[in-house]
Amino acid sequence: MQQDFHYPLIYKFVPMNIAILGNGKMGKRISELATNRGHTIIAISSSTTPAKTLDISTADVAIDFSTPTTAFDNISHAIISGIPVISGTTAWLSKLQEANDLCLQKGGAFLYASNFSIGVNIFFELNKKLAKLMKEHNYANKIHEIHHKQKLDAPSGTAITIAKQMDSILNTKTPITSERLAKVPGTHKITYSSEVDKIEIKHTAKNRDGFVMGAIIAAEWIIGKKGVFSIKDILEQ
Repeated sequence: MQQDFHYPLIYKFVPMNIAILGNGKMGKRISELATNRGHTIIAISSSTTPAKTLDISTADVAIDFSTPTTAFDNISHAIISGIPVISGTTAWLSKLQEANDLCLQKGGAFLYASNFSIGVNIFFELNKKLAKLMKEHNYANKIHEIHHKQKLDAPSGTAITIAKQMDSILNTKTPITSERLAKVPGTHKITYSSEVDKIEIKHTAKNRDGFVMGAIIAAEWIIGKKGVFSIKDILEQ
């Protein structure tokens, strides 16, 4: 039996009423760990109960881990309802700017991240530093990501984020390869290779709880704030 992951407290928080938008594996685990942390789940949307049909007016925050086709509607419903919203859904980002604009227009609060794991976000910063060091050297770079077979998008949103960060530093187009296997929460490997050697860094998730707790911490953090944020705002506080 999997034990609950006890994430360290970054700051003090008060118990919240949370609306869960999307009741897949991530949504269910968020409900479990948020409840264990002292929060109350007041509404849950699903494929049969769309977010727009729910009264979320008593929620302090909404957390969206839904699908690419429903994420924008879920986020919009929360923003229009005056509820801060956290989203970790990937493959809907053609409408991300529209969501950002709606948030600013309504004076709301919105935080999107392709990956809420604190470890992954440290991995992002490590790789940006490495990319800067590699800029003046003749190394080819690539990304390989592995996830479970139920993951809807390929490449992963995390791999795309890493590639964009690398490309902005190296002025190149980083290739991404994807692999789907059974029971793999998420692995991302970055390789820098030359004729004489190879440098690799890798992040391997052991389970979903790092992603889940990062999202819950983001939800706790956003209370009382206005604007559009990223997880970097939390890490740099």
